[in-house]
Amino acid sequence: MTDITLAPIQPDQPSHLMATYGRQAISFVRGRGAYLYTEDGTEYLDALTGIAVCGLGHAHPVIAEAIAEQAATLVHTSNLFEIPWQTAAAQKLAEVSGMEEIFFSNSGAESNEGAIKIARKFGTQQGVRLPKIIVAEQSFHGRTLATLSATGNKKVQDGFAPLTNDFIRVPFGDVDAIQEAALQHPDIVAILIEPIQGEGGINTAPQGFSYLEEVRNICNQHNWLMMLDEIQTGNGRTGKYFAYQHTNIVPDVLTTAKGLGNGFPVGAVMTQGKAVGLLGPGSHGSTYGGTVLGSRVVYTVIDTIQKENAVENAALVGRYIVDQLRTQLADKNVQVRGFGMMIGIQLPKDCAELVAIARDQHKLIINVTAGSVVRLLPPINMTQAQADDLLERLVALINNYL
Repeated sequence: MTDITLAPIQPDQPSHLMATYGRQAISFVRGRGAYLYTEDGTEYLDALTGIAVCGLGHAHPVIAEAIAEQAATLVHTSNLFEIPWQTAAAQKLAEVSGMEEIFFSNSGAESNEGAIKIARKFGTQQGVRLPKIIVAEQSFHGRTLATLSATGNKKVQDGFAPLTNDFIRVPFGDVDAIQEAALQHPDIVAILIEPIQGEGGINTAPQGFSYLEEVRNICNQHNWLMMLDEIQTGNGRTGKYFAYQHTNIVPDVLTTAKGLGNGFPVGAVMTQGKAVGLLGPGSHGSTYGGTVLGSRVVYTVIDTIQKENAVENAALVGRYIVDQLRTQLADKNVQVRGFGMMIGIQLPKDCAELVAIARDQHKLIINVTAGSVVRLLPPINMTQAQADDLLERLVALINNYL
């Protein structure tokens, strides 16, 4: 291996990176499981895992071995040829998702783009000239122009007009609003929602997951596609492999990414039932979608999650964290919500500054979303001892702040 040492970035050194991120003044050079390490060896507990990406933790030995072995064998050939690892990965994903057809993309936004295209194709086949899709307020579906238009966050949309007018927005969890939209817009062909709104503040519908069952019934009634964005909630995050599996329904279209590759960039859009066969040769594609390397990673991640019983662990340890937070913060006027390893702590005031305080004073990596919600997305294979470590740091952080 070539020994390359990167020189430290000097404060006055110009950066050639486009300034699209508000970066924190810290960098990590190594990770292991639930922990990250800086150049000087300082250890940080990572309760964010790359925003729900590294579900099996950092530098998982099985995933690392698969990447290294495949990179030294064959990385890419293109989708002009049969890719055995892609076929095997699709089989694995079909087994855990309950879906029939799978298209591999490179990201969550690309997966949602695929879902939007599927909805349009479905609508066109139904004779709808300008198909519309219902989406929810406070949602987040990506940053491409179509997925940005679907997203219910004016801040991230600012400056990118004109957005597409293919989306009808309703309050999250409001079934009556969906029915009202159906009366007003005969060109609706699909609903695209998140089972839990991650960027929106770990929001669950007032009626819980039964909301998904109500949406399924409405879609059946109107012959719409039910499309679920499980970019963040998928791959064991909520204590089921996919969050919709907390119910008895199955969506027509399902998207995922993030934890699907445990840090490797890969996503998927999946179909079943009446959504099967809508995309055919020439109607969709991706140069890097489902490469040999990416497909082997997907297969290995799913296989490892199954062998380690990581989904069951996420449910068990996640419930422990939630229960402990509710008990230990009972006098702090906070609301703790979430499922599995997708947890939000709603504070009574805005708390964006807690990100820096947690990092610098408690060596804890967290995120604050929706202004006042501390978002926790720990590894789904987090141990009980690591959960106690997290609780000790986090409770001290919030107690000192409130």
